[in-house]
Amino acid sequence: MSINKVILVGNVGKDPVVRYFDKGVAKATFPLATSETYTNQQGETITSTEWHNIVLWRSLAEVAEKTVKKGSQLYVVGKIKTRSYVDKDGVNKYITEILADTMLVLEKKQSAPGINTPPDQGKSEFNGRQVNEPSGKYAAASGKQNPPKDNIPENFPDQEGVQGNDPFQGSNEDDLPF
Repeated sequence: MSINKVILVGNVGKDPVVRYFDKGVAKATFPLATSETYTNQQGETITSTEWHNIVLWRSLAEVAEKTVKKGSQLYVVGKIKTRSYVDKDGVNKYITEILADTMLVLEKKQSAPGINTPPDQGKSEFNGRQVNEPSGKYAAASGKQNPPKDNIPENFPDQEGVQGNDPFQGSNEDDLPF
């Protein structure tokens, strides 16, 4: 068994470059910086920054085109892909990219002064910051899509009807099988 999964939280280095191909397929690319800060033996604070090439396709690329800007903080989930190409001088070049399948902007959208915004609809907290979560057809990309109420069978128990059936009730995190 093998797993190729990447989870990154970082800041966008440049506005996304979006290209449209045959049949309207969109591709967005941009760099994402992740930083690690530590103190060395001399007591100096050292910050190390790693740059990642992010690639988004189709509807996720279209969302990035509208919402992602230089400096935005993003949560990205995807897989690592290395590809090669020949440059104009005939030299083989290699590039490592993150093919993202999930992306969330981790910053609250700024509204213009004097404009009323609706109450916290579709927002949640992440490290004390509000996160605007996708809705509609983009919700599936973030993995947070709730089933419609009419698809739940009538005899399906409520939380009140499930008392005592939770196999993890009273367990601590170390006891869980996963």
